[in-house]
Amino acid sequence: MNNNDLKIVAEGLIETFKEAGSESIKIEKQGVKINTKEDGSPVTNGDLKVNEIITKKIIQLTPNIPIISEETVDLKKKNTLNTYWLIDPIDGTKEYIAGKDEYTLNAGLIINNLPAIGVIGVPKKNRIFYSFGKNNSLLLENNQILKLDCKKKTPKGEVIALTNHTDPPKIILDKIKEFGVTSFRKLSSSYKYCVIATGEYDLYLDKVRANEWDDAAGHAIAESAGAIVTNLERESFKYGNEDYKNPTILIRRSNNLNV
Repeated sequence: MNNNDLKIVAEGLIETFKEAGSESIKIEKQGVKINTKEDGSPVTNGDLKVNEIITKKIIQLTPNIPIISEETVDLKKKNTLNTYWLIDPIDGTKEYIAGKDEYTLNAGLIINNLPAIGVIGVPKKNRIFYSFGKNNSLLLENNQILKLDCKKKTPKGEVIALTNHTDPPKIILDKIKEFGVTSFRKLSSSYKYCVIATGEYDLYLDKVRANEWDDAAGHAIAESAGAIVTNLERESFKYGNEDYKNPTILIRRSNNLNV
């Protein structure tokens, strides 16, 4: 796929993400129905409905590309794909159940083991982020499209970070010190990638090895905006792991977080 092909597919998902986002809010207002998956994590009727809506549209847009979704994947089978979709219909399910506003809807296209398209909806904030190739990372908000470039919006002289912990472990505290972080807060969903792409935050650190569908869409969006996405050792990584597990995650707005 060339950049124009990627653009057509990414833009082709926007209305679908609006629909899926509205449906997620509607279900939450009606009362979320919760089940527990084999791994002990919660899944709701909202997750399943959003998955259905997004999957149906992706099949229309790219009928020949396999889809791996958190809600339908068979983890007993090893992943052998290098070009495929990764869907996390609702990332931040616990936040969704609690009625909070930072849960996200996610679809990321991996081509030759690298993120090529990312689409993330943040329904309760009326934001849709999407990207299609290098330097094409965009935010649709209030019927306006803004190009994202990771330009610093945090106060001069401050480095404001996000983590997956309210009480970070030593490895994360050491990294926070290393990067000169002046303050941090917890943000677990893929929204973290988006607010680094906008420049609203400088850094994200996590020692937990997430699944590929947790990172793919956000990785594409942040990297396309100019962010640097690596593991905590600052090594780049690829997708297509047999167990769908990514390494630890470090997202930097730029090499110099002070400007």
